[in-house]
Amino acid sequence: MRFANPELLLIIVFLAPLIYWHFKRRQKKKTGIEYSDTGLFQGIKQPLKVQLKDVPKLLRYAALVLLIIAFARPQSGEKSEEIYNQGIDIMLVLDTSTSMRALDFEPDNRFDMTKKLAKEFVKGRKYDRIGVVVFSAVAFTQCPLTSDHEAVLNFIDQSEIGMTQTDGTAIGSAIATAVNRLKDSPGKSKVIILITDGRNNMGEIDPLTAAQAAAALGIKIYTIGAAKKGESLYPVDDPFFGRRYVKVNDQDLDEEALLKISDATGGKYFHATDRETFINIFKQIDLMEKVDIKSLQFTRYTELYGYFLWPGFILLIFEIVLSNVFLRKLP
Repeated sequence: MRFANPELLLIIVFLAPLIYWHFKRRQKKKTGIEYSDTGLFQGIKQPLKVQLKDVPKLLRYAALVLLIIAFARPQSGEKSEEIYNQGIDIMLVLDTSTSMRALDFEPDNRFDMTKKLAKEFVKGRKYDRIGVVVFSAVAFTQCPLTSDHEAVLNFIDQSEIGMTQTDGTAIGSAIATAVNRLKDSPGKSKVIILITDGRNNMGEIDPLTAAQAAAALGIKIYTIGAAKKGESLYPVDDPFFGRRYVKVNDQDLDEEALLKISDATGGKYFHATDRETFINIFKQIDLMEKVDIKSLQFTRYTELYGYFLWPGFILLIFEIVLSNVFLRKLP
């Protein structure tokens, strides 16, 4: 909120001492007739009109303050921004195979940690279009490229392990699905962020072949291996003994293949071994994939003087009516 004519508000500053002086003077004003003893009048209650004698003055001053604020023209502004060039088009490719249940990032498993960091990443990419691909043995688009980041966040929330109804790891198919979404996009830069904990064992498309196709279309791939080194606890639901935990290791993570995929496209491979490294990986990618956005900011102002002008007039009319009818003074 702002005032178009803020200098008029100075009148209120000078008006305040005047109001204070007026009521102080009235309190000190002596009666017209002096009495030697006022004890006779102690039990007499003042009439309502006498009790309300100062109300017209208060209404007049309140109306004056409201009218001054109205003439100062209070305004509320709505900021808008016009973008002159495109941001980056990004596809998040998330592994939803059952192995992502491993508790590498306690208290989160691999997939829950991936979702949390993906959401934080999306929130920081104000000008980019973002989409989501999920995969296990098959891959499909969970969310197409969009600048509606609230929709992207909702689709990430709805993603879950086993949602493709098949188990396995089809990295080549996942890359091909993301490439298909990016190939005709108008983005200044095109990026795939692939997060997995396994090796390609399903699908008809070789991951390196899919990566080479991405490189030919100017698409960069960042790969993240989400599995800590050594053994991890993996939850297993037993119909007789309930949930128990078994130990698994990271031998399924094909780091060599993920490195080749990223190198083929000019991207980079990262290995997330704990919560801290996983968080830093997304921060690094966020810093590496920045473009200068040219924009014009402008503000539309809405006039608010009516909210003060009309109440001021109403109080003024009310004061005139009271002074000349109910609280009228006789000469």
